[in-house]
Amino acid sequence: MRLDDYNGFCASLPATTHVVQWGGAHVWKVGGKVFAIGGWNDGGELFVTFKCSEMAYDVLKDQPGCRPAPYLASRGMKWIQRQTNQSMDDAALKDYLRESHRLVVLKLTRQTRKQLGLAQTG
Repeated sequence: MRLDDYNGFCASLPATTHVVQWGGAHVWKVGGKVFAIGGWNDGGELFVTFKCSEMAYDVLKDQPGCRPAPYLASRGMKWIQRQTNQSMDDAALKDYLRESHRLVVLKLTRQTRKQLGLAQTG
């Protein structure tokens, strides 16, 4: 997945905002909470980090091209970083990004979801 594809897809999800921070990472948020992080390795490949369910985390953490997300997973959070498309193609990555967005929305307060027009999401 190229950076333009990643940013375009994340922008298509409801009520998202984008910021470049943490050393040039493209961070996508909903309701001020992060749901996706796109950054690079030393070789210039796009790594995409996302929140996932406990079950998805248990499956993905040992798949080729994926790993527990540095920093986030070490603090007990269920975040995966896709480094290559070896076991997760771009279509599957988009599904996981969509689910990450949904999981983050569910953690927002009812009032915040309503303000963002996401009251029916869940």
